[in-house]
Amino acid sequence: MNPAVRDIDDPSRFERPRRHTRPRTKERPTYADAVPGFVVAVDRGRYTVRLQPATGPTGPQSSTVLAMKSRPLGRRGVVVGDDVRLVGDVSGSDGTLARIVEVGERRSVLRRTADDTDPVERVIVANATQLVVVASVTDPEPRIGLIDRCLVAAYDAGLAPLLCLTKTDLGTAETVLETYRPLGVPFVAVQRGGDLDPLRQALTDATSVLVGHSGVGKSTLVNALVPGADRQIGRVNAVTGRGRHTSTSAVALELPGGGWVIDTPGIRSFGLAHVDPDRLIRAFDDLRAATADCPRGCTHAAGVPECGLDEAVRAGTVDPDRLASYRRLLSSRAS
Repeated sequence: MNPAVRDIDDPSRFERPRRHTRPRTKERPTYADAVPGFVVAVDRGRYTVRLQPATGPTGPQSSTVLAMKSRPLGRRGVVVGDDVRLVGDVSGSDGTLARIVEVGERRSVLRRTADDTDPVERVIVANATQLVVVASVTDPEPRIGLIDRCLVAAYDAGLAPLLCLTKTDLGTAETVLETYRPLGVPFVAVQRGGDLDPLRQALTDATSVLVGHSGVGKSTLVNALVPGADRQIGRVNAVTGRGRHTSTSAVALELPGGGWVIDTPGIRSFGLAHVDPDRLIRAFDDLRAATADCPRGCTHAAGVPECGLDEAVRAGTVDPDRLASYRRLLSSRAS
C-alpha cells in the first residue's frame, strides 16, 4: 500500500490512549456464543446481516437481522460483504437490534479514493471475488477512462474482472471490445428483454460487485437477475447524457442459482491514489516476467529508458498491443 495513503478502516488509527486506572474486571468477554453472519446492507449506522444458514426441518434456513456496531469496535468501518459475529437478540423480530462485536479478516477489499489526490481510502465492499464493470454501448456513451480505472481497481484488489456491455440492441459493442481484447478481459453483452443466461453463468457461485456510472442499467440487471429485488431504475438525462443516481448504497442480494451480486451506487469518478504500480503489474504474468531486467525504480510507463517491457516487444516476446493496453491502464491513474 502506498504509505502516503491512509487506510480509513485501519483500526490502529482509532486506538484510544490507555488510562492509568485498573480495569473494572479482569475478565474480558469472549463472545463464545456470538453468531456468524454476512453484512448485506448498511444504512445510517444500522447493518442488515444475513445469518449463516441453520439446519431446520426442511433443510438449511437463513434469517436476516438488524444490528448496530458495538462500542469496542470504535470507528472501525463495517461494510457490505464483511463477515461479522453478533450477540444480543438475533431473532430478527420487528423492533430487535443485535450487536456486531467482531469483524472477520477481509479476504479482499475493493477501495477507491474521492480523487487521485485524496489521501483517504474508502472501502466499497469486502470479500468480493469478481468485479463486474457495467457499461452501456450507447445512451449514455461508454466512458473508456472510467472502465480503465475500474479494471485497475479490480486488478489491485485481486478480483476477477468481467466487462458487461448493456443496451447492445441500440448500438454495437465492437468498439469497446476492440479496446479490451489485448488485455484478455472476459465480457458478456446483454440487451433489454434479451437472454441473460451467459451473465447468470458468469455470476454463479461468485460474489460479484456491479460497478458503473449512472444510467448504464445496473439496477435493471439486478431486477432481472434477482426476482423481487425491486431496485429503483433511473433515466438518462437527454441534455447531459448522464444518468440519475437511484441506488444510494451498496446492497448484496442472493442469486437464485447460487452466489451473490452486490449493486452499488452509480459513480462518476474512481480515484486511484491508493494503487501502487508494482501491484498492478502483478495481474499480468507475461508482462511481469519481462520486467525482470528493468532498472531499479522503473515505472514501466511509456518513454521510460531501458524498460524491460520495451525490450521484450523488440524481442517479440510481448504483444505490443497488450503492452499499449497495460500502459493505458497505468496512465489512467494520473489522467
